[in-house]
Amino acid sequence: GRGGAGARRAPTWEISDSDTEGPAVSEAAARARDPVEERRTAAQVLRPERSPKRLVVRLDPAILEDAGADVLLQALDALGCEQHIEPQPLPRSISWSPINPDPFHCGVPAEVWAEQELLLLLEPEEFLQGVAQLTQVSGPACSMPWLCPESPGCTHLAVIGLDAHLWRAKLMDVGAKVVSLPRSGLSGVQERQQRSSASVVMAHAEGAVGWPQVEETLVFLQLWAGLDVLLVASWQELSKHVCAVTRAIAQRPFKWLRDSQTFSFCTAGRWAAGDRVARDGRGLRRIWWRQIQQFNRVSPQVANAVVTAFPSPRLLQQAYEACGSEQERLGLLADLPVEGGQSGRPRRVGPDLSRRLFLFLTSCHPDLMLDLSS
Repeated sequence: GRGGAGARRAPTWEISDSDTEGPAVSEAAARARDPVEERRTAAQVLRPERSPKRLVVRLDPAILEDAGADVLLQALDALGCEQHIEPQPLPRSISWSPINPDPFHCGVPAEVWAEQELLLLLEPEEFLQGVAQLTQVSGPACSMPWLCPESPGCTHLAVIGLDAHLWRAKLMDVGAKVVSLPRSGLSGVQERQQRSSASVVMAHAEGAVGWPQVEETLVFLQLWAGLDVLLVASWQELSKHVCAVTRAIAQRPFKWLRDSQTFSFCTAGRWAAGDRVARDGRGLRRIWWRQIQQFNRVSPQVANAVVTAFPSPRLLQQAYEACGSEQERLGLLADLPVEGGQSGRPRRVGPDLSRRLFLFLTSCHPDLMLDLSS
C-alpha cells in the first residue's frame, strides 16, 4: 500500500510547464494586440531605407531598344529594387508595384499599396505629333493622343531630347529658306529639282511644331487633363527622375503610417520615449513636466518646481481663475522655489517664465510671441 502510494505521481497540472509559460504567452499576445506595439513594428518594417527593396519596377521591352536604357538599368540596380522586363499596357512605359504586399500591410490600407503609377516615354516626333493634334482640336471632346482608356489614373509623360529635336527642326527651316533663293546659271532641269526639294523642306518646316505650341500644350495638359510632362535632355536625367519616383512610391506606406498616428501630446497618444497617459490620469504629471521643458531656458529643476506646485495644467488654470487681478496671475509662479541648483543658492521660477506660462494657457491670440527675448 505504501509503495503504491509512494510511486504515485503528482497531478500533471501542478508541475506542467504550461503554467509557467501561460502568462508569458498571454503577455506576448497582449503586446502583439497592442496597437501602439503594432505601429512600432510596422514602422520598423516600413523604414525608408528598406523601402526600395519592397518595390518592383516593371519596364516595357521596347525601352531596351534604346542604347541609353543601360543608364536607367544601372541606376535601378544601384537603388536596390527589383526590375522586371515585361509588356506593359502602353509601349515604352514604366510601372511600379509592391513585392507581395500581403505580409507587409502592417495596418496600411490596401489602396495605399495598390495605387498605380505609370511613366510613358515618348520620342520627340511622337510627342510633337500629339501636340499638333491637340493644337488643332481642344476642349472637353479632345482625347489624349498618347493614352488609351486602360491607362492608369496616375500617368505621366517623359520626352527625351525635345529641345535638341526642335533646334534641328529650326536649322532645317533656315536651310529651306536658303535653298529657296533663286540662283543664276542653272539649267531648267536643275532649277526644277531645286524648287522641288525646297518645297519638300518648306512643307516640313510649315508642318513642324515650335516651342510656342509646345508650351501652350504643356499648360493645357496640366490644367485640363492633369497630365504632367517631364522634358529631359538625356537618359541620365531620366534615370534620376525614375529613381526619385521609385523612392517616393516605396516610402508611401511609411508616410501614411506616420501621418495617421496620433500626436504625442494627446491623452490617447504616446511620447517617443514611451510616456503614456492612462484613463485614470497616470502619466499626465510627466508629460506636463516635459511640456514645460519645451519653453526656452527652462531646466528640469524649474519644470519640476512648477509641476510640484501644480501637477496638471487644469489645476494651474483653476489657480489663475481664483486670482483677483491680471498682475497676480502674471506673477503666480514667480516665487515658486527651485531645488537642486548647482550653486546651492536658493532659486525661484522667476517672473519671465511665470508670464510665459500664463499667456500660453490663457491667451487666444495665435500670433502672440511668448518669449520676448528670442
